[in-house]
Amino acid sequence: QVQLVESGGGLVQAGGSLRLSCVASGSFFSIKTMGWYRQAPGKQRELVAATTTGGGTNYVDSVKGRFTISRDGAKNTVYLQMTSLKVEDTAVYYCNADIVSGALRTYWGQGTQVYVSS
Repeated sequence: QVQLVESGGGLVQAGGSLRLSCVASGSFFSIKTMGWYRQAPGKQRELVAATTTGGGTNYVDSVKGRFTISRDGAKNTVYLQMTSLKVEDTAVYYCNADIVSGALRTYWGQGTQVYVSS
């Protein structure tokens, strides 16, 4: 049973920083792309950042220069370092990974709340 477990969310003032972590556990062969999505109240879920096994990264324009995605292959973990947080970054952040476990499948974490106060 493959699981993604996020941690690191919380309440922070605007301008502050948080680091989210997501660990993949269970029985699987390999992890392909890993990423972070977010969903604010009343809005659609959007891709925030993603990273491939080759180290490539992409970001939504609104977080470029402020957020950094990274991964530790040995620990099956992806991180999202968030700096200069804005009120509009408030959302539930979800970890996402394409994992080969028999077949290639997309998995989601349960979500972690990030709340940025003004």
